[in-house]
Amino acid sequence: MFKLRILPQKATILKRMMSSQENDVLFETLNNAGIITLNRPKTLNSLNTSMVSKLLPQLSEWESSKQLVIIKGAGDKAFCAGGDVKAAIDREEGPRFFFTEYNTNYLIGKYKIPYIAFINGITMGGGMGLSVHGRYRVATEKTLIAMPETKIGLFPDVGGSFFLPRLPVNLGLYLGLTGDRLKGKDVVKAGIATHFVSSKRLYELEMLLSRCSSDSEVQSLLNKFNEPPEEFSLAPNIKHINYCFAASTVEEIIERLEKVQNDWSIKTIQTLHSMCPGSLKLTMLALQRGAQLDLPQCLRMEYRLACRSVENHDFPEGVRALLIDKDNKPQWNPKSLSDVSDDYIESFFKKLPEDKELKFFDAKL
Repeated sequence: MFKLRILPQKATILKRMMSSQENDVLFETLNNAGIITLNRPKTLNSLNTSMVSKLLPQLSEWESSKQLVIIKGAGDKAFCAGGDVKAAIDREEGPRFFFTEYNTNYLIGKYKIPYIAFINGITMGGGMGLSVHGRYRVATEKTLIAMPETKIGLFPDVGGSFFLPRLPVNLGLYLGLTGDRLKGKDVVKAGIATHFVSSKRLYELEMLLSRCSSDSEVQSLLNKFNEPPEEFSLAPNIKHINYCFAASTVEEIIERLEKVQNDWSIKTIQTLHSMCPGSLKLTMLALQRGAQLDLPQCLRMEYRLACRSVENHDFPEGVRALLIDKDNKPQWNPKSLSDVSDDYIESFFKKLPEDKELKFFDAKL
């Protein structure tokens, strides 16, 4: 699928393009470890097709030749701020990008050797997909996580329909619908990170991890570096999150929030009303269904949703309004929650033509 045919006259241009992309992700060996550095600090290490196309084969190779893999972002601002959505709204490029990205998420989810993500700095969308499915996720005081897709007419993908419904106290649906951000030790409290380590100690941790030769050694070392959690910043409203986001529809969530009547609930209602109505309902159904599916099934479902989102109005419109024209005035269609029909949402979930469905790289032919 998505085979490239390169015409001779384009070969020189392609070569030039590839040389500029060569360093967008770095691979090196350190003792027993394969080290991956996402290397686009100017764009907060946002993911593109070039990067995921390199990650997939390298991770596959290292699974049988290394003792562990560590992935980190260049610079100290971001691990990975998400996918390059400006490219993802292209009808040719979008499906190609999602196809390879979701295959990478799938491989990380079933990786046989320890996979350790240093989620230092901003970690959103595609960055969550490169970290949360791995065995160990190390947060720092600079970590800031979010799944902000409903703001741009998309839905929490990269396996969001798998990991979000599995977070405690309906936190996943809350984060998926509102795009709310969690920082530092909160990321561990929420169950997204497994450990918290000061960013000043990451270099030392990386050096020591690289000498580990078993999963038990990795775990023991991470536990030594781990700092105890503090009180969860959402603690005062956890009971409200658990109650409001247990509702079965977006409209009912808003009704329950209206009953709570505190600063948090008023702000949450405002946030939900500022999101794409179609995305809210799409997200709700994807997470409800994802709760009953395994990761590969979730990724197959999400691929259908992503391909249909590229062809639809809202996703390209959201990217235009927030990231291209930056007028922050997206014209959603459907315009309101009441305009979003069940049939409209269900149409996103229908199977694609067989040759367009997501196929995993290790699938038996």
